[in-house]
Formats: sequence, structure tokens, C-alpha cells
Amino acid sequence: MLRLRFLLLLTLVSLPAAAQDYTFEVPRVVLNDIPFTVTVRSPDVLFDEEQAATYAVRMDGQRFPLEFRRVDGERALVAEGLTTSESGRVRLTLMRDGAALREASTRSTPGWLSIVPPLLAIAVALAFKRVVPALFLGLWIGAWTVVGGGLGFWQGVLDSFQVYVLGALSDPDHAAIILFSLMIGGMVGVISRNGGMQGVVNHIVRWAKDARRGQIATGALGVAIFFDDYANTLVVGNTMRPVTDRLRISREKLAYIVDSTAAPVSALALVTTWIGFEVGLIGDAVSKIEGYDEAAYSIFLSSIPYSFYPILAIFFVFLIAWSNRDFGPMYRAEQRARTTGQVIRPGASVDEEAAEGKDVQPKPDKPHRVINAVLPIVVLIGTVLVGLYVTGEGETLRDIIGSADSYKSLMWASLLSVLTAVGLSIGQRILSLHEAIDAWYSGLKAMLFAMIILVLAWSLSSITEVLHTADYLVHLLGDTLPPAFVPAIVFILSAATAFATGSSWGTMGILLPLVVPLAWAVLGANGMADPVHYHVLYSTIACILAGSVWGDHCSPISDTTILSSMASGCDHIDHVSTQIPYALLVGAVGLVLGTIPVGLGAPWWAGLILGIAVLYAVLRFYGKEVAPAAPSEVPATEEAAA
Repeated sequence: MLRLRFLLLLTLVSLPAAAQDYTFEVPRVVLNDIPFTVTVRSPDVLFDEEQAATYAVRMDGQRFPLEFRRVDGERALVAEGLTTSESGRVRLTLMRDGAALREASTRSTPGWLSIVPPLLAIAVALAFKRVVPALFLGLWIGAWTVVGGGLGFWQGVLDSFQVYVLGALSDPDHAAIILFSLMIGGMVGVISRNGGMQGVVNHIVRWAKDARRGQIATGALGVAIFFDDYANTLVVGNTMRPVTDRLRISREKLAYIVDSTAAPVSALALVTTWIGFEVGLIGDAVSKIEGYDEAAYSIFLSSIPYSFYPILAIFFVFLIAWSNRDFGPMYRAEQRARTTGQVIRPGASVDEEAAEGKDVQPKPDKPHRVINAVLPIVVLIGTVLVGLYVTGEGETLRDIIGSADSYKSLMWASLLSVLTAVGLSIGQRILSLHEAIDAWYSGLKAMLFAMIILVLAWSLSSITEVLHTADYLVHLLGDTLPPAFVPAIVFILSAATAFATGSSWGTMGILLPLVVPLAWAVLGANGMADPVHYHVLYSTIACILAGSVWGDHCSPISDTTILSSMASGCDHIDHVSTQIPYALLVGAVGLVLGTIPVGLGAPWWAGLILGIAVLYAVLRFYGKEVAPAAPSEVPATEEAAA
């Protein structure tokens, strides 16, 4: 049998090249003068180094050699560094020993067109304060660009929905987030209707008797749920919204606290769903560096002190909460909430059910038991942690959590939390089965509008991948960088990429493999590739992560920013416009006082201390104290809160 298989393999390999089944993978769109890659696969040929020398790709009269690689665990031939200066249709031919095997084509377009769709969506969203039309417009223009512009205008309309929205929905990870979010909304509906949420509100209000304590409590809960940014955002926002409403804290402030204690905490904590992703990317990046063999997790740990933006962002949340001071649009939002009781702006685009919870108010004459809300939330958090442990692999807890399937864990947790909430409600005869299902459905409906925004944001993100937006941004900066300023430039590049694409993970996935070898090459070219100067490499890696979080915070098309608005019941554009000044301040302080001095040789702790001092001084002298609500307006007892 083995001999028969061997003879069959020899026969297949000896067949004429044209008779073999080749897959010639070419990008759908390429950018003028930006290098791209093509891949050749064949199930009938076991490619190796010797065979690779017989293949080549011809384009624009140029010949590009193919090299043997393993792509996604399979043998393949790869040609890198292909470029074209002409716009329009470009033909490529796969050659073997001078004979043509396959032909393929791609469309080349000017690089600046790749940044138009995301920037247009951002500009329209900020100008008109309507994110759905803005996202769809960016998606439409992006799809039009992909098909070549001109008469493809209407084809872009159809593709934007049939190709990109469908693709966003059919992605298993995206579907998991949608289901998790809907189930979280349903759980909140049940625990609100059965009085459990009101019981939590009553207890927190007894301690958080004013806006300062309410904000501190919200921030503390955000730090406590450190293991996943999605779970953090949805649990904290939905849990604390009734509390902050009663304390006359604006929804804009709630969304800011939720957003700024989600991704920054998950990016820094030692055991989170982010760590496996980050460490995996770091490991792949450093594997390309000859003579550098430090473990990926050790590199990540060494980079944490240089992550100035996430660290300072968390500090700034508690500084603002403690000082009761704000500035810019956030100050106006807080003044409105304190003086008028309007926690959302009049005319804000917020689903009424999410904002007011009309259909999930506690049933009259029923007890408000804390256990009815706390136990489902404990089940939610506990199941996520257990799920991460069960689905992960490794010898240490860090390895296990880092390699875990977070999406599967979140889905398990959301389902069990809903079942727990329903079981408690029916078991105590607070709700009938029919009433529990109605409450679950009411909570689910409140999430639908945000899910539409999230799907459109994912769709636009896929457009930026097709158009190579990140590659163009990298190309703009060039690769001739002074070593001391590499981390700072990388932070700016990472922030711009995350802002334009709306994805922190996407930005990390794109830039880490590109920038880490580049930073090492810059160090080597300047005679600095030694342990004394490793801090530049650590800072560069930290700046990719920190810049991704910063861009994610500021971008209206970011999924975590959208989830923060959704969970907090806040108008999405109001959240973005009030958060941007704070993110800009913290980002600038971290860059100027932390990243740049570190690149020049200053210790990281000096930059961190100086950054904290400057943030305190800015808030002290530039921020304004928010007028407190009258004592009679803040309920401090269970009866008043009810």
C-alpha cells in the first residue's frame, strides 16, 4: 500500500505542470508602489526548496522568484515584495521553467484612496452625530473603491451589504460576540424585572451617596473585571447604569469610565484574553530576529512599564472621579446631569428601552433581593474564568488563560447567567415563565441598535483590510528612523492605524510582525543591538499595544467604543466627543513625557511619575469642579432609590 502511494505521488509530480491543480492567490486590490505578496498552493505537489527554484511570477515584464514556505500549516510557494506603479488592472502569470501555468489579475489603486473610507466615516459621524449613516457611507465608498470606482458605484452599494455585512455576520468570532451581547442584555432585562438590579442599586447607593463615590465604585468594578474587555464593558456598564443615573452622573461619564477601564486593564493584566494574542504575535515577530532568543512572555512583561497610555489612562479615570473635576465637553455633560437631572443629552440617539428600561422595571410589591442580580453576575464571571481554564492549554495558569478560547467561554457564561436569572425569578415566584421570557426579550431588544452599529464597524474594518489601509500608513512613515524616536513614531503609527480601522487587535496583528524586526534592524544599523539598548525594543512593543488602545478609544468605528456606548446607554457620538479630549491629553503626556525620554535613555519610572504629576496639574488648574446635586436630589435609602 505504501509503495502504491509512493508510485502515485511520483506520477503526480511527473505530470506536466499544466495538468496539475494550482491555486494562484493574488490580493483583490493592491496599492501603487506598496509591496504585496502572492501565494501558490497545490494539493498534488509537495513543494520544497528545490522545486521552488523552478517557479516564478511575471508581472509588468518583471520576474519575481517564489520561495518555499509553510502557510497555515501547509506547503506553499510565496513571492514577496511585488510592486506596481500603474493604476488599473494588473495581470500576473505563474511560470514554471519558462512555461505559463496560471494567470490572475488584481486592481492597483493609489494608496491615498485606502484611507478615504474610514476617514470619511469618522468625519461624517463626528459632523452629523449619526454613526449608522456614516459607517454605511464609508462602507459604500470602500466597496466602490474595491470594484474600481467609476461605473461600479451601484455595485459598491450591493457589495457593501451582500459581501461585507454578510461576511461580518458569518465570522464565527463576530457571531459569538453578537450572541454574547444579546444574552447579556437579556440577563440584565431579567435581573432588572425581578428586582435584583434594584437591590444592587440600593446597596451601592448607601455607600456611593454622591457622584464622586459613584464614579470611584464604577472604576473599581472595571478594574476588578480585568480578564476580558468585552465582558468588562458589558457587565460594568449595565450594572452601574442605574446607580450612576440616580447619582446624576452623565451617561457620557459612565461610558468614559467603562471604556477606560476595559481595554487598558485587559492589555496590562498578567492573565487576560488579550495576553495569549499579544504574546503569540510577539513570539512570531521575534522569531524572525537572528541572535535574539528571549521568551515572548518575558518580553511582554518587560514591555509593561513602557505602556504609558494604558497606565496613565487608568490613573486618570480615578483622578477625575476623586477630584470631581472635568473639562471640555465632559464638563458640560456633567453640569447638565447634575443641575437638570438629564443624564443623556436632549435629542441624543439612544434606544429608549436601553436608556430608560421601561419594560424591565421591577415588579411592584416584590422584594428587591441583591442575590437575584449578584448570583447571575457571579455565574457569568465565574463561568468565563472556568471556561478560559477549560479551553486553554499549557503548564502554567498564564499559558492556559492566554491560549484559551475566550469567545466560547463568553457564550457559555452568558447562557448560564440567563438560565440562573430565570431560575431564581421563577423559583421565588417573583416572575412567571412567561414574564421572565418577556423580560429577557425586552433586555435583548435594547441591544439591537448597538449590534447594527457593531456589524457595520466590522464590515468597514474588513474593507480597510482589503484596501491595505494599514500598509499604506506604514509606508507613509518610511523605514529610515532614528533609534531614539522609533517607539514614539511607532506609537503614532499604531494610534493612527487603530483610529482609521477601529480595531486594536487588528492593528497589533498588522504592526507587530512588521515593526519589531524593523526596530531591531534600526538598532543593529546603529550598533545598538545589545541588552543595554533592549529598552528601545521593549518600548517599541509597548507602543504598538498602547497606540492600538489609544486609537481604539478615539475611533467612532471601534467595537469596544461602540460596546461602551451601548452598555452605558449613551449616544455613541456623545461618548466619542467627550472621551477624545481626555484620551488626547493622556496620550500626549505619555508620548512626550514618557515614550520620547525613554527612547533617549531616561528610566521608565521617571516618565511615569512625571506623567502622573502633569495630569494632576492639568486637571487641578484647567479642570472645573462640577456643581454637586442638591442632597435632597440624591436618594440615599432603599425607598428613595426605588
